[in-house]
Amino acid sequence: MAATLVQNSYGKSLVRLLKVSRDSDVHEIQNLTINIALDGDFDAIHTAGDNSACLATDTMKNTVYALAGETRENENIESFGRRLAAYFLKENAQVSRVRLEIYEHGWKRMKFDEGHHEHSFIRGSDEKRVARLDTTRGGETIESGIEDLVVLKTTRSGFAGFIKDKYTTLPETTDRILSTSVKAVWRYANADDATDSAWRSIRTKILKTFAGHDSLSVQHTLYAMGQALLDDFPAVEEIAFSLPNIHCLPVDMTKFGQQNDNRIFIPTDEPHGLIEARLSR
Repeated sequence: MAATLVQNSYGKSLVRLLKVSRDSDVHEIQNLTINIALDGDFDAIHTAGDNSACLATDTMKNTVYALAGETRENENIESFGRRLAAYFLKENAQVSRVRLEIYEHGWKRMKFDEGHHEHSFIRGSDEKRVARLDTTRGGETIESGIEDLVVLKTTRSGFAGFIKDKYTTLPETTDRILSTSVKAVWRYANADDATDSAWRSIRTKILKTFAGHDSLSVQHTLYAMGQALLDDFPAVEEIAFSLPNIHCLPVDMTKFGQQNDNRIFIPTDEPHGLIEARLSR
């Protein structure tokens, strides 16, 4: 019985790029990880071993470096992704769709008593800026986002009124630590709205809402953050959150002859609750 090729794509994953802007004595750096996937007329590569329509994945990697080198300044990852996707479509008639994931890793300039250093940096937190692009010859969709943004607040959070059954041991609380690692991805109605200033403003809104919200659960705060973004940013059509609960468990201090007045905790993320939701207009 002949097999039918239902779907196929291929690409290059984990393309690493460090770009340095040297146009002044104060250097800037940009550290990216890029995943590329192409859809198109590739059936013969699989069924007949005919590579005449195959753009080598090594060439995809080299294209990243070549296009990055075309500009002296560092550009935002959404703009770079749009140039990269447009190039693959223009130069490869057999390609019908380009899907990109771009992660930007943070670095901080070294700071001493006399001020910031011109060309030395320290790797920042695990937080990453993210862009996902889905580009065809008929249009493009851009999602921007954040991953591994670890946040914590020490009060204005509780969890009570949940189901109790014979296996429930979790006590109710009206004053607990709330901590999570924010993963948020939002889709723009128009690709031109995916700017640096929009990304920074949305990130700030997420943080301000988290900090100021009287949380009755992680779900409650997730919805508040999504609602605030849709209210304040008309350019955003939809936003998805994934929020693992980083538990901070009170330590039993009685074994040391002390009372734990909500001050001593064990932070742990395994196992953890995982709260996810998508909000749209």
